[in-house]
Amino acid sequence: MGLFISENLPSLGCMKQIFRIALAPVFALALAVPAVADAIPLGQISNYLNGLTTVQSKFTQVNADGSISTGTVYIKRPGRARFEYDNDNTLVIAGGSQVGIFDGKSNLSRPEQYPLSKTPLKLILDRNVNLAQSGMVTNHREDGAKTIVTAQDPAHPEYGNIQMVFTAQPTELRQWVVTDDTGAKTTVILGDLQKGGTMGASLFSIKTEQIKRGG
Repeated sequence: MGLFISENLPSLGCMKQIFRIALAPVFALALAVPAVADAIPLGQISNYLNGLTTVQSKFTQVNADGSISTGTVYIKRPGRARFEYDNDNTLVIAGGSQVGIFDGKSNLSRPEQYPLSKTPLKLILDRNVNLAQSGMVTNHREDGAKTIVTAQDPAHPEYGNIQMVFTAQPTELRQWVVTDDTGAKTTVILGDLQKGGTMGASLFSIKTEQIKRGG
């Protein structure tokens, strides 16, 4: 009645064996591919950075020459940061639209100064961080449990870039790597972030620090 059984067809047992052999590579491939977490969306990262007001954290810094420094960083957004180094009189202050670097190994009380707008650190300290802005983000990817975002000033890519590393649930900034206009890289690895609290304006005043040092 239209149902034909060919003598050339394999038995049921043989067919099961064929399916097991055929599907084995598929299952092996599925097991070999690790679970991939989604990268944290850029809008969510922007909101996180904009929500930071005052932050204090221990940090470890890997310098361009491979040397390692440690210290405490204070951040007061927008536009202000202070890096105090352990066992060293070196100090970096961002404030008043300038970055001042006080060399702990020099007798000079006057710091080297640069416009904050010409440093990649500006991208974290801006009043309104918008990573969705055209040309700002050059790389956005997940790496295991981390999301890595590389950003630059879209109007001045020649100023360098900053690569930020975030963990999720909740979103948290864990480290950044600044590549300056010469290509030198400085990595800052953050400890636990202490958020909130009061930080006086003098903490971020280059002029106040200069007077304190006799300048």
